[in-house]
Amino acid sequence: MHITRIDQAKPYQANNHDNMTCLRLQGKEASSCHQMWMGMSVIEPGGQTGLDASDVEKIYFVVEGEVTVICESVTGEKSEAILGPHDSCVFLIGEKRQLKNLGSQIAKVVLVMASP
Repeated sequence: MHITRIDQAKPYQANNHDNMTCLRLQGKEASSCHQMWMGMSVIEPGGQTGLDASDVEKIYFVVEGEVTVICESVTGEKSEAILGPHDSCVFLIGEKRQLKNLGSQIAKVVLVMASP
C-alpha cells in the first residue's frame, strides 16, 4: 500500500493547461502503481485545458466547484456540460476534451487514466 497525503503531493507540468496546478497523487513518480495514475487539478477561475485528444481513456471526478467540460468526438460531434461536486465523466480514446473553470471559485478535479 502507498499513501499520498494531499499536502505531500508533488506538482507536475501538463502541456496546454493554463491557470491550473496539477498534483500527482498515485502512479508515475508518486507511487509504484504501473497500470494507471491519478492526479488532482486545481483550476483557478478562468483556467482551462486545451481542446486535445488522447490515446488513453480519461476519467474526471469533480471534488469541488464547477467545471465546464467540452467534448469533440472522433466524428466531429461537439457536446458541452457543466459538472459540479461529485459529478464525473469519461473521455474515450481519440475524443478531444477541454475543461474550463468559468466560475469565480477554484475547482478541484481528480483525473484517473492508464499509464502509457
